[in-house]
Amino acid sequence: MQKCTRRHFIKTSVGAIGGIYFINSNVFGANDRIRVAVAGLNGRGGQHIDEFMRIPGVEVAYLVDPDTRTFARRLKQIEQKGAKLPECVQDIRKVLDDKDVDVIAIATPNHWHSLMTIWACQAGKDVYVEKPCSHNVFEGRKAVEAARKYNRIVQHGTQSRSDARWRRTIEVIRSGQLGRLRVARGLCYKPRGSIGFKPFESPPKEVDFNIWLGPAPEQPYHGNLVHYNWHWFWDFGNGDIGNQGVHQMDIARWGLNKTLPISVISLGGRFGYVDQGQTPNTQIALFDFGDALLIFEVRGLKTEDYYRQRIGNIFHMDDVIVAGQSIYRKDGDKPEPLITERLEGRPNIFRNFIEAVRSRDQKVLDADILEGHYSSALCHLANISYRLGVDVECTGNGDKPFGDCDDANEAFGRMLEHLKENGVPIKGLKYRLGRKLLFDPKEEKFLNDEEANKLLTRQYRHPFVVPERV
Repeated sequence: MQKCTRRHFIKTSVGAIGGIYFINSNVFGANDRIRVAVAGLNGRGGQHIDEFMRIPGVEVAYLVDPDTRTFARRLKQIEQKGAKLPECVQDIRKVLDDKDVDVIAIATPNHWHSLMTIWACQAGKDVYVEKPCSHNVFEGRKAVEAARKYNRIVQHGTQSRSDARWRRTIEVIRSGQLGRLRVARGLCYKPRGSIGFKPFESPPKEVDFNIWLGPAPEQPYHGNLVHYNWHWFWDFGNGDIGNQGVHQMDIARWGLNKTLPISVISLGGRFGYVDQGQTPNTQIALFDFGDALLIFEVRGLKTEDYYRQRIGNIFHMDDVIVAGQSIYRKDGDKPEPLITERLEGRPNIFRNFIEAVRSRDQKVLDADILEGHYSSALCHLANISYRLGVDVECTGNGDKPFGDCDDANEAFGRMLEHLKENGVPIKGLKYRLGRKLLFDPKEEKFLNDEEANKLLTRQYRHPFVVPERV
């Protein structure tokens, strides 16, 4: 394999690798160098590079991306730190054969997350995988199984689990000292403009589009896929509930101390503009855990805060409301700090991961792959309900799409006001009302709904197949 410089990139990719990968069972000493391959370089991958380069004894040994145009900027980023330049490849399978690579850090589009995690575990590598760890529920569970079968350290990129203030907040919420938690609410109020329409065309010569597609169905290239707007297409992304939202979903579920719900229903639409995107830019999801609810709200148009939160979490206790790290004793009161004591610092999630890699102790992880699977799965369940829904016309006169659930109907009423403030006519507005789906949390299957169960997985494109048995 050739050494990559800023002037020379590897432009070819390798065919499928078959068979069983070599299993690396190294135990790392405190001074052993850990060699990392960072896969996915356009956005979050750059932060992966920075974070790993800050940790003593860690080397970024490979840069991996189907688009060779991403290499130059990342090589310069590494060169400016005075570090050894890594090798650059388009196909992750070239890296998996290298016994000297210890870690695969995954910052690719969502549809690659689980398959790359599974391949890496089979190859004896530890894994840091960005959120969501899966594109669907089935493959998230398979990623967990692979981590356990091959005894690998797999961290999920929900960074709040390493945040001392959030850890203390969740501790207080779960302690019972504020009463019972009735509703955990996550907010993703993040303006997203129109992506317009891009024509189908040949991919740029620098992009190996076959590798970029990976497990997704064969389809033509267009400019809204590479590099960011794939988030808003079902074959590759999961909308903002599975993008930014999975962070707040994870915190909400963490507060509830739950895994998966007994039912889910979601509604919304893509409002305010017409473009090529498929996923909703406005969404509400209601999850029932039997003794508590989780409500998730997505807003992609300009919006006001709710309890001073936009990208945040709100916990409705019996008598108080916790919003972020503040507590409201009564509705309308000024908030008080929830946490007043000085907290001990903790390593960030990357340092926590490397600590676990060195110790070979999965329990050290703040955000183990199993936690990532549950939080990602909640996003997928909401999207399945939404996708199986029907278009309903809003009367604008006390609509109650969530039946007798006052908390969710209140969120719907605020959603309509929000849309009105953005110039979206409410009377006659058509929104997608999702199917209410009953779910078995242990079996991770819907009850009596085969159409919904089919959406727990997908048809994979050979040879990029998430296996039934890992």
